Amino acid sequence: MEEKQIDRTEPAESGASSGQNPLWTRDFTILTLGSVVSMLGGTLAGFAMSLLVLDYTGSTFYFAIYNIVYFVPYVIMPLVAGPYLDRFSRKRTIYTLDFITAGIYGVFSLILFKGWLNFGILAAGTFIVGVIGSVYMVAYESFYPLLITPGNFSKAYSVASTLETLTMVMVPVSAFLYNTIGIAPLFAINVVTYGIAAVFETQIKQEEKYIAKRAAESAEEAKAGLKRFVDDFREGMAYLKSEKGLLAVAIYFLFSSIADGGGQTVTLPYFKGAFPNGEYIYIVVFGCMSAARALGGVFHYRHRLPVDKKYDIAFFVYIVINVLSAVYLYLPIPPMAVCCAIVGVLGMTSYNIRISATQRYVPDEKKGRFNGAFNTLSMIGMLTGQALTGLLSLKFALRPIFTAVNLVCLAAALIFIGGNREEISKVYNTQD
Repeated sequence: MEEKQIDRTEPAESGASSGQNPLWTRDFTILTLGSVVSMLGGTLAGFAMSLLVLDYTGSTFYFAIYNIVYFVPYVIMPLVAGPYLDRFSRKRTIYTLDFITAGIYGVFSLILFKGWLNFGILAAGTFIVGVIGSVYMVAYESFYPLLITPGNFSKAYSVASTLETLTMVMVPVSAFLYNTIGIAPLFAINVVTYGIAAVFETQIKQEEKYIAKRAAESAEEAKAGLKRFVDDFREGMAYLKSEKGLLAVAIYFLFSSIADGGGQTVTLPYFKGAFPNGEYIYIVVFGCMSAARALGGVFHYRHRLPVDKKYDIAFFVYIVINVLSAVYLYLPIPPMAVCCAIVGVLGMTSYNIRISATQRYVPDEKKGRFNGAFNTLSMIGMLTGQALTGLLSLKFALRPIFTAVNLVCLAAALIFIGGNREEISKVYNTQD
């Protein structure tokens, strides 16, 4: 893709995005509202489920197994979903999966109301939701860019990430309701939220031109069945390998996901074990991170980063995030919260630069396969981090484990991001 030198003041583009190309089109607004409603319900039920597993098993190791069961489909399903979603309607996939999710939460709410709780049921329900969520993720990430008007990629992804962060206000609500009324009513609420989201999404009118483009490539290929999907996935991996900058970013985020998986496994059990009512202290500390991410999202919505400095900013952010993550669990609660707030702001910056740049850089007809490959690598990292930290928790204290995985991620940032400056700059240092 040809790189263009853009003046950092960007006067013409800014005018276009605010006048000729408004971000808040009908379809963009509908998809955004629908996703917020479903995320509110998902956060409400998801955190309560984590508390239930910890209370039911009393084990960080089993908590890691629960997380692994959820994320295994995120490794497998994108391999199939990516090629499929480059040929068929992503919009229809999105609202169909939301309707199905609503039904599944209804079934499991009934099961829990009946008191048929055991770890097998928890694992089965978690796996099914993971399968649906993994396909939905690829569909959403591949469809969302089609609704963004020219010049508004950074703004759009700031909106998406900020709203996702704001849904974390449901975490304290989830903890309170879990401790007062139990988890079955929370699942019932999810039936409503996912149903509302699906109804919103059926009203989107965006034309999916890539379907015709892919369908017209070869009549024989359209009859090839499974071989077609295998060939498409290979094509997606070949594309990733041919783009050195994208490949380096993907490898770094593989290690970043290992650290994230480790954090998901050890932080909540650490707080619950180290403090009385530790889940509420966890909520306060990580609430600071979520609040800071939201503020960072507002900043990125209102301001544009200098085009020629995006790589440098991202590299700096990756280093600082990993250093702070390696040490903050050793600090008293107030400075711990401050560190988490800094990580939150920088995390939003990292996300905005990476997602807007890669989704702008990759051609529409390859987005499904690229996102499928990228997400598969990320989920492999997530599962590796969860399994590794879960096993290590049987022998070692939780804080040193978390420090170690973040130091490994820091090394990956120095090697893969720092060592591929020129190629990654071609991806990151581009204008909306």
